[in-house]
This record gives sequence, C-alpha cells and structure tokens, in this order.
Amino acid sequence: MKENALAAQRVEEAPGRVVGLNEVERQMEEVKSKLEALSQAAPKNKLSMIVFSGDLDKVLASFVIATGAVAMGMEVVMFFTFWGTPVLRDKKKKAGGKDLMGKMFGAMLPKGACSIKLSKMNMAGMGTKMMKSLMKKKNVASVEQMIEMAGELGVQIYVCEMSMDLMGFKREEMIDYPHLSFCGVAKFLEEAASSKVQLFI
Repeated sequence: MKENALAAQRVEEAPGRVVGLNEVERQMEEVKSKLEALSQAAPKNKLSMIVFSGDLDKVLASFVIATGAVAMGMEVVMFFTFWGTPVLRDKKKKAGGKDLMGKMFGAMLPKGACSIKLSKMNMAGMGTKMMKSLMKKKNVASVEQMIEMAGELGVQIYVCEMSMDLMGFKREEMIDYPHLSFCGVAKFLEEAASSKVQLFI
C-alpha cells in the first residue's frame, strides 16, 4: 500500500519536473537572444570624424588621427562638410554647368589640399609656405600624402551632398579616392551611433 502511494507521488511530480526543464530552456533562449541584441547594439571599434574645417593644420591633424586609428586596428569614417569639402577637389579637374554662385564659390575657395592655408599665422601666405617647408625638412607627410596613405589603409571618406550643392561643387571635380562616397547627414549619424569615438574638427 505504501509502495503504491510513493509510485503515485512520483507520477504526479514527473510532469512538474518536465515543465520545470522546459521553463529553464525557455529562459536560457531568452537570455541568449538578449545577449545577442546587446552585442549588436554595443559600439564598434570605430572612429567617426566630422571634418568641418578646411585649414591646413586642422586637416593635417584629421588625417594623422585617422591613419593612426587605423594603425591601431580601428575602422575609420571621415565626413567632410562645409569648409572641409574644398580640400577634396582635384586641381586638375574642371566641372561645367555651374551657375554664377557655383562659379564664385569655385573661384574663392581652395582647389584641393595643395591650396589650403593655416588657421593662424598665415601672414598672407608666408606662414603657410614656412610651415610646408618645415614639414618637408622634418619629414612630415603633406596633406596630399596623408590622403593617399588614408586611401591605402582603407579610411572611408563621405562628402556632404548638401555642402556640395550649396557651394556648387560637382562629383566629377572631386579627387580619385578609392573609398569616397557622397551622402547626407543621416548616413554620418548612422556611422557615429555605432562608433566608440566621435570627433568634430
């Protein structure tokens, strides 16, 4: 009689144990999916940089940081906007079909990295010449060389389409760079949101 009672108790407890195991498995799957979602939302080992300035010293610093970050294993995205945009113009290229304002901007703004000036102590161009001479003497790479190096290292450059439109620049007058794309601010924000580091220069 006692043995029958114990057997009946085991039968009653068995479904509870099965339900318990199923619940644990369900909770484990839930935890796993949450961990996967967190890992996807975590910032990547990436640097996103806005290059707003078109000054020699600031553009040079931008590319020094960008190439240094790649050397440290980071992914790098540079977003050129407003006064940074003319730096990427190719001095050998011409683009037709511009309106009066586009022609004026084209004439007044630097045409490429070789034409940019210092933000301070430019002294009617003398300061810039002195700085370039000093850089050459000290074996510091020029902005043009830094751009070439960035291309070889895989630095992604985005050019702001709104800035280009405002200044009348055309895609066909930009430099031949292996990782160059044209986009709006939404693309930069998307890149910046998934980056460990964001800079504005």
